[in-house]
Amino acid sequence: MKNWKIHTIALILVIIAEAIGTIKFKIGPGIVVLLPMLYALFFGIMLSPKFLKVVNDKDMLSAKGMITISLMLLMARYGTTIGPTLPKIIKSSPALFFQEFGHLGSVICVVPIAVLIGLKRETIGAGHSIGREPNVALISDLYGLDGPEGQGVMGVYICGTVLGTIFYGILASLFAAYLPFHPYALAMASGVGSASMMTAAVGSLSAMFPSMKDTIVAYGAAGNMFSGLCGVYISLWIAIPFTEWAYKKLYFIKYRKPASEDEQMLKKEA
Repeated sequence: MKNWKIHTIALILVIIAEAIGTIKFKIGPGIVVLLPMLYALFFGIMLSPKFLKVVNDKDMLSAKGMITISLMLLMARYGTTIGPTLPKIIKSSPALFFQEFGHLGSVICVVPIAVLIGLKRETIGAGHSIGREPNVALISDLYGLDGPEGQGVMGVYICGTVLGTIFYGILASLFAAYLPFHPYALAMASGVGSASMMTAAVGSLSAMFPSMKDTIVAYGAAGNMFSGLCGVYISLWIAIPFTEWAYKKLYFIKYRKPASEDEQMLKKEA
């Protein structure tokens, strides 16, 4: 809180990003929307120790504690938009619940690729979900963060933190432009358990459909809330067991031996 360097840099980045403003450009019949949040994130990455070295590891550690506070304020703001549209959200509650089974899409898409490129038990942590804070906590509790499963989920978490916001903002624009989904459905689907990713997607959709802005924000916030409440249980009871099963099956297909044999050898070597 007392690191004024971080506060100053954050203020400067906000001013620059807001001065650039929202940029829209057409790709075929669709519109891609780039929001100030995306520029601020990109500029922040460039200031890191890996690039321009304006901030150091200590500064980044100090800034980490502010993320939770900022997101709490953001979600409180979104919570005020849910009230006026609550009747619509209640009507859509079955859809909000069943979309949580979309976590299994991560398993179906990621696990085969992870095994193909040679990942071992890291696949369990990386492939069971999109790897946000609740998933990191879940993997930590079940396997520990020091093991390969913990390394897998932390790898996805870091990639999602750095690239996820940009990816979601652009993806929402492309889906709205090229696929026959209603903006409310896309807003609901943007609530995957990450406030920053949801904000980027909802911001893009709101820019494309300004007359629906309040309802889009409400659906996005409601979807994010459901993901926080139900997503952990879907991961615990369905996604992780499914990931374990898929990993073992695919491992055997690739290596022609059970995954347990390699795991036992690694334990003996350790």
